[in-house]
Amino acid sequence: MGKASRRKVRSPEPVKANVVADVGKSKPAHRHIRTLVTLLLTAATAVAAGVYWESRMATPAPAPRILIGDGKQGPSGMVWVPGGEFLMGSDHKLAQANERPAHKVRVHGFWMDQHHVTNAEFRAFVAATNYKTTAERKPEWETLRVQLPAGTPKPPDDDLVPGAMVFVGTDRPVPLQDYSAWWRYVPGADWRHPAGPGSSIEDKGDHPVVQVSYEDAQAYARWTGKRLPTEAEWEFAARGGLEQATYIWGDQFAPNGKQMANVWQGQQAQPFPVVSPKAGGALGTSPVGTFPPNGYGLSDMTGNAWQWVADWYRADQFQRESRAGSVIDNPVGPSDSFDPDDPGAPATAPRRVTRGVFSLQ
Repeated sequence: MGKASRRKVRSPEPVKANVVADVGKSKPAHRHIRTLVTLLLTAATAVAAGVYWESRMATPAPAPRILIGDGKQGPSGMVWVPGGEFLMGSDHKLAQANERPAHKVRVHGFWMDQHHVTNAEFRAFVAATNYKTTAERKPEWETLRVQLPAGTPKPPDDDLVPGAMVFVGTDRPVPLQDYSAWWRYVPGADWRHPAGPGSSIEDKGDHPVVQVSYEDAQAYARWTGKRLPTEAEWEFAARGGLEQATYIWGDQFAPNGKQMANVWQGQQAQPFPVVSPKAGGALGTSPVGTFPPNGYGLSDMTGNAWQWVADWYRADQFQRESRAGSVIDNPVGPSDSFDPDDPGAPATAPRRVTRGVFSLQ
């Protein structure tokens, strides 16, 4: 959708994940999303997403455009997304190949968290369950092996240490084809220490939790009685009632000079991914709700942190769906993943979709 792009993330089952949950219905099939170079400001790899809870109630009759649950009419802290028919994907000149073509989709109404899952909310989950995230566990070779080129030798056992990918940026402009120039695996990085040992989420309880995998997101979702949204649900919600707008708030990046999201442009002095040592590196996440919500009352549907959705990722999924020639009702995504665009991994390496940040054009 214009500049809010799709992104693929490798993941057999465990990966860096968003957070949303089930409500008792059958689990939706999974889909994956893509994003090329992102303008994410978070200093961590994994991101969390707003929690989605599908409603069992009938679509509210004539209701205000923004309907916020209060615990009586709808779950507290969630907003009603009415559902409907829309053009998913984009034919915009800035759209990536995996976002094309725009095609007609219909989604049913649902409740969705107003904002990303926060550090405070995730901390409560961990305190109640003693859950240990993927980044806090020693990597399993069988999980990693299927994401690597055939014949890749198993690394020494001592090299398989808990950690996560961290955005480190560069000190000078670099070609944007190789994301490894600005991402680095950092032992000891996890949701409590997003940039690695020495970093902290102290005094950041209202920031989105990051460094969580798809597996972690699903665990949190189950604990809350919610589920992850499908990619179609997520995009419909993110658009906030606008049809094919370049951004979730309209067609101007900064209307009247106003910054509308936590993204690289307007927040960093240097072009992506150059960070200034004098400024202490990239700015990182901002508190949820810092920027104006979209038309449904949802915050940070673009920028701040990537958001996991339920779907497996296929680079050609939108093309496949467009061939139907009719409106697709409540799609739940493909049954497998496929990405021929990553020469460093098998095309069928397990991948899930994340959404929510800009792609660099």
